[in-house]
Amino acid sequence: MPINETLSQYSDYSYTTATAIYVLALMFTLVEQGFGAKGRLAAERSKQRVRELVGAGGPSVTDPATPVEPPREIGRPERIGRMGAALLVLAALLHLAAIVLRGFAVHRAPWGNMYEYGMATTFIAVLTWIVILRKFPVRHLTGFLLTPVVILMFINGTMLYTTAAPVQPALQSYWLIIHVSAAIIGSGVFLVPGVASVLYLFRAAYDENPAKFAKFGPKLPTADVLDRIAYRTTIFAFPVFTFGVLCGAVWAEAAWGRFWGWDPKETVAFVAWVIYAAYLHSRATAGWRGKRAAIINVVGFSATVFNLFFVNLVTSGLHSYAGG
Repeated sequence: MPINETLSQYSDYSYTTATAIYVLALMFTLVEQGFGAKGRLAAERSKQRVRELVGAGGPSVTDPATPVEPPREIGRPERIGRMGAALLVLAALLHLAAIVLRGFAVHRAPWGNMYEYGMATTFIAVLTWIVILRKFPVRHLTGFLLTPVVILMFINGTMLYTTAAPVQPALQSYWLIIHVSAAIIGSGVFLVPGVASVLYLFRAAYDENPAKFAKFGPKLPTADVLDRIAYRTTIFAFPVFTFGVLCGAVWAEAAWGRFWGWDPKETVAFVAWVIYAAYLHSRATAGWRGKRAAIINVVGFSATVFNLFFVNLVTSGLHSYAGG
């Protein structure tokens, strides 16, 4: 089928606009992260001061003669943070539009090359974070998720950009939809626990020694919250990623006559699968909760990123056609 150039151009425009809005949302969330956290810390210090005065014989906070402090109004940094969250949703909608338009332009599933794969993976990462925001009060951490997303989208839209075109014959199969979509969902969701585990390590170091990361540590949620975010997202992504690996083996048997051939992409994907399996096993074991489990999760995410960039762009193998 001929490529629809108009839809392809609209897809590119939507992708570029979404990237720009992500950058703006990143700036807004960094304002809330920096200045909004200061307001929360000041409020905590004020409460601590009140408790100290009461303990020293000062006026009781329940004394009718003592004026009751009105609830703290939402400050400007918090309002800016809400605007950043709204921009995040807007950018995600444009991001989704770019993927859909690309699919209509090429008349196939829009993940047949590195550019399209990266476009879909970053969207899944953002969508996962939007769901997390509805479950946990971690809006001020959005900048930590958007930073790698914006970097990946910039690299994807410049160095890895590929014009709309039909895929090579090896990819003209219904397995492209099944196998690659599972890999996209798994890889995209894995970005969130990777970021959460890195932040967990900072928070755990601060809890052990408040002198470390004294300015950064208090702004993070508790280690328990970060641990739960990392675990719940990983436990969702792992079965999907496993399904993708199994489907890839079936597709390999149909296309190349073998289920497994130790191709570089297959090998690193298997290594990443083993690491995440080890993380879930260690996380479910009481002796391996916390810092050591977080380190395993970070290593697993590093293997996923290594597989995405180095294996696809540097090594030579049967998956080399997926390059830009």
